[in-house]
Amino acid sequence: MNIQAASKQSDQSIEVVLRSVAERYPSGLVDGQIRDVPRIAFNIRLVTSRLSEDVAICDLGGGIGLFSAGCAAIGMRSILVDDFSDSVNFKHASVPDTVHRPLGVNVVSCDVVAAPPQFAAGSLDVITSFDSMEHWHHSPKALFHQAMTWLRPGGLLVLGVPNCVNLRKRLTVPLGRGKWSSMDDWYEQKSFRGHVREPDIGDLRYIANDLGLKNIEFVGRNWLGYYHRSSAVRLATRVMDIPLRVFPSLCADLYLIGTKNA
Repeated sequence: MNIQAASKQSDQSIEVVLRSVAERYPSGLVDGQIRDVPRIAFNIRLVTSRLSEDVAICDLGGGIGLFSAGCAAIGMRSILVDDFSDSVNFKHASVPDTVHRPLGVNVVSCDVVAAPPQFAAGSLDVITSFDSMEHWHHSPKALFHQAMTWLRPGGLLVLGVPNCVNLRKRLTVPLGRGKWSSMDDWYEQKSFRGHVREPDIGDLRYIANDLGLKNIEFVGRNWLGYYHRSSAVRLATRVMDIPLRVFPSLCADLYLIGTKNA
């Protein structure tokens, strides 16, 4: 299929494009990428519902995931910034060269917090980061303030994070079940890459105010519940997902959307 042509039809066509991109991945990753299509399509629509598809977008900490590749496939000028040091990156080190770059993604390899890239002031329309900030071992404050200089006036910042106080955790922590990371991930690995600090809506509002964002929105979804290892949690997610969206503070996944002051 013609990826660029399919991307212009409808919201549903974004998922069609993403499935085509997912099939470019190594065979061991294809099923996981296809399963992630609904989440990635939603993340992309957070942008396309507010701005046109013809934008310069930079995703911070996206790894070898589908988002930046999907953005490029629908016509965005897509930049991916990551240190590519998670275990999956070592196992599939060729993915940025075989999937992302052929679609036009500008891949920048660096530690986004400790040694961030340099972009011209006002050169980006959108900056995103999904399920990455909670892994950073240093404060993102300096990075975010620098990133705001990269955004044009009226540009969009989108942060997606796990919610440290979602409904499931409020119910399970009193029962002694609420660890962020497995013992193996923390104790047995030379470098810990798990969750360091998960935020809540209050934390995201603090960041938004610190950056001077306007038109602030908070959106809740429950992607983590659909991917949970427990079948009971997956079933509960299917039942509770849509009702919980009315109360983002209870959702598993939080999004902050804001615009740079024009």
